[in-house]
Amino acid sequence: MGNLYHNKTAQWIVYAVFFAILAAVPLKVDDSFLLNQLATYGVYGMLALSISLCWGFGGILNLGQGIAFGLGAYGMAMTMQMQTQDESNPIPPFMLNNSLDHLPLLWQPFQSTTAGLILSIAVPTLFCAVFGGIMFRARVSGPFFAIMTLAMLSAFYTIILDRQPYTGGVNGLTPPSAFQFAGFEIDPYSPTAYWVVFCFLCGATVVAKLITQSSFGLVTQAIRDDAERVRFLGYSVAGYETMIYTIAGLIAAIAGCLWVMLVQYVSPAQLDVSFSLSMVIWAAIGGRYSLLGSILGAFIIQGAQSYLGDSFLATWLLILGGFFIIVVRFLPNGLASLLESALGLLAAKRQPSAVVERDSGAKPMPAE
Repeated sequence: MGNLYHNKTAQWIVYAVFFAILAAVPLKVDDSFLLNQLATYGVYGMLALSISLCWGFGGILNLGQGIAFGLGAYGMAMTMQMQTQDESNPIPPFMLNNSLDHLPLLWQPFQSTTAGLILSIAVPTLFCAVFGGIMFRARVSGPFFAIMTLAMLSAFYTIILDRQPYTGGVNGLTPPSAFQFAGFEIDPYSPTAYWVVFCFLCGATVVAKLITQSSFGLVTQAIRDDAERVRFLGYSVAGYETMIYTIAGLIAAIAGCLWVMLVQYVSPAQLDVSFSLSMVIWAAIGGRYSLLGSILGAFIIQGAQSYLGDSFLATWLLILGGFFIIVVRFLPNGLASLLESALGLLAAKRQPSAVVERDSGAKPMPAE
């Protein structure tokens, strides 16, 4: 029990240090463009966190996380677009260019900022709950579920691409003004925007970690390891799987809203297969069994792409693929396994020497 206590304590300390460092960034960074870029990495971190929660702890490989992210992003873009329209000119310019003479019913609720934000988060979350419930009750799991999410992602991509008069098509949506809420305008390049993303990333991480340490989280991890045994014990496996899949979708939907707030743009590229696969790569390289490791994986990969992608434009995907192979081969649990080893050493040093000698052959507890 001592090992478990010290290890959990060390984990929370590492989380606290990590977020303390992130909180200090606006105090040290004066470059508004860099601050916006770092905030964007925070959004990517939320996506990696959602994959870790769904795949690492839930055992559900989701190759279509871009659905929740994309729907949330489009909802936020529609809300921001309608903030710039007035009663005398309620129709966005791209609709006029596509010969629409009235505001579509789909867009009308987004004339209210509050309703738009609620729909931006509720619609993708509800989709995950319904889709997940149907799939898991039919006992669709493993690679079959992954293929279904990929197919559904492709369907949404095609719909948004083809319905140009309503979605902007390949050009996407580009709200002309920054997001406004409660009378305040949030400049995407300001410390305020960074703090908004930081608070959501920190809150989502803490909630996700508490979930993994709760009785619900323990049952979910048991289902990941042996679903039939858990079903035999009387638990609703489909219910637990649907819930963890929906929570992950909720986090991705919030990330989509934050992303549009930062970049003021959304297009079908956010629902592209390659982007959803990138989320899985971030979590795998960082460590899908570790929430913090997944976030760091997103930071490292996206940071490297931003600063090395231009120099190695033609070979970046090969470099990323090679790095992925190396990590999977030598660090099966991702880069987080290095942190896990450090936490194990820290926990061992805090124990009496006799206990350390007795337990020297024990493996450290996996980091969460």
